[in-house]
Amino acid sequence: MSHDLSIVWLRRDLRLEDNSALSQACKESKQVLVIFIFDTNILRELKSESDQRITFIYDSIIELNLQLKKLGSQLIVLNGDPVVEVPKIVKILKANSLYFNEDYEPYAKNRDKKIKETLEKNNINCVKLKDHVIFSGDEVCKSDGSPYKVFTPYKNAWLKKIQAADYSLKVFDKKKLIPNQNIFLNSTLPTFKQLGFEKSNILLNSFKPGRKSALASLKKWSNSLHEYHMNRDFPNLDEGTSALSVHLRFGTISIRECVQLAMSQQTQGAIVWLSELIWREFYQMILDQFPHVASGSFKKEYDKINWLGRETHFKAWCEGRTGFPIVDAGIRQLNQTGWMHNRLRMITASFLVKDLLVDWKKGEAYFAEKLLDFDLAANNGGWQWSASTGCDAQPYFRIFNPVLQSQKFDPECHFIKKWVPELKSLTAKEIHLLSLKAPDRIDVEFKIGKDYPKPIVLHSKQKALALRMYRDAVK
Repeated sequence: MSHDLSIVWLRRDLRLEDNSALSQACKESKQVLVIFIFDTNILRELKSESDQRITFIYDSIIELNLQLKKLGSQLIVLNGDPVVEVPKIVKILKANSLYFNEDYEPYAKNRDKKIKETLEKNNINCVKLKDHVIFSGDEVCKSDGSPYKVFTPYKNAWLKKIQAADYSLKVFDKKKLIPNQNIFLNSTLPTFKQLGFEKSNILLNSFKPGRKSALASLKKWSNSLHEYHMNRDFPNLDEGTSALSVHLRFGTISIRECVQLAMSQQTQGAIVWLSELIWREFYQMILDQFPHVASGSFKKEYDKINWLGRETHFKAWCEGRTGFPIVDAGIRQLNQTGWMHNRLRMITASFLVKDLLVDWKKGEAYFAEKLLDFDLAANNGGWQWSASTGCDAQPYFRIFNPVLQSQKFDPECHFIKKWVPELKSLTAKEIHLLSLKAPDRIDVEFKIGKDYPKPIVLHSKQKALALRMYRDAVK
C-alpha cells in the first residue's frame, strides 16, 4: 500500500539511520515528513528549569535537523500535547498516515493508543513499529505463552531466538523525504524560554549530545569492549563501561548497532556486555507486561513494608554527606554530572534501602530527577533489584556492606578522592575505615565530623533492623 504523504514522529529515537519507523514509512509512501514534539505533559513533570535532558534532546535535534536540511528536507518541531498536536498536523498537511516507534512506558502507551484511535476514526493509517528493543514484551516468553519473571531463563530464550535478521540495520530512502519548499508550516525551533527551560551546563564536561557523538562513543567502546568483564565494576576506570546508556535512552544510537558490535566480537567482554543489553530488554519487557511496577513493588507483599528511615538521613544521602565515602562519591558524581557508574547505582541504592531503611521509591524518584540516561524500565528494575521487591531481585537478606564494596571496587580510593576531595589527605586504608569506627582524629590535618561527616548510621545495627523490617512484611 502506498501513501502520498506520511509523517514520521520521532520520540526516543533521535536519528535517521537504522530507524524502523522512518525505514518503513519510506518503503510505503511517496513522501515522508519527519516531526518531533516537545511533549508538555512530560516537560511539566520535570523539576529543574535547567534539566540537562532537555539540553541533550534540543542539541540532538538541532544536529538532526541539519542532517535533514543537507538532504533537502527539514525537521518540524512542535511544542504541546501530542494527543492534540499529532491529529492537528496530520490534518493541516493532509497526510495519509503516521509512523512511530513503540514505547513501553504506561504514559506513552496510553498517549499512543489515544492518538491511534483518533487517527483511525478519520481513516488515517497509524503504524507503530518495534525499534527500541530487539524483542518486544510478548516475543520472548515461556512455552505456555506467559512472560518470564526470572532473568537467566529469559536470557537463554532470547539468545536461542535471535537471528542475524533481528539486528540487521534498517535503511531509509533519502529521495522520499519531503522537499523543504513543500512544507507549508512555520517550523522554527522553539527557544528554551518558550519551552520553559534554560540551557544546562552540566553536559559540557560529560556527555555530548547527537548522533555523531553516539557513533564516536560506539567506535571508542569497540576498542575496550574485550576487557569489559574485567573492568566494568571499577568506577575509577574511564573506559570500563560503554558510556552509551544516554545514547540508547534517547535513540541517538540503536540497540541493533550495539548488538551488532557485541556479536561481531566473540570475546568474554562482548559476551558479558551482550548479557547487560539483554538485562535492559528484560526490564523493558517487565514494565510492558507488568505495568504495576511503575507505581509499586513487583512482589506486591513488599508494599506492606513499614519503612523506618528518617527524612534527615534521606537528605544526607541526596547530598552525598552520609559519612560513607563510597556512597557519597557515587551520589556526588550523579549530582554533578547527571550520570553514575552502575556498580555505584547498586551500592547507593542498597545503602539507602537497607542501611538507611528509606523507601526505595524515594531513591527511584531522586534518580529519575537527576539521571541524564533516566529510563523508567531500567531505573525501576534496578531499584527493585536492590530493594529485593522486584522480579529476580537479590533476596532481602543479601545486604551490601559498603566498606567491603569500597575496598573491593575502589581499593586505592582514586574514585572516592576525586568526588570527595576533603578526604585527599587520608590513606586508602584510613578512608575505608572511616565508616567503620569513626575515630575523632585520624591525623593532625583531618577532623571527622568537621571536615567530613561522621557516619550517620552503624552498618551492623542497620542490617539487623532491615532484616526485621523485611521479615515483618513478608510474614
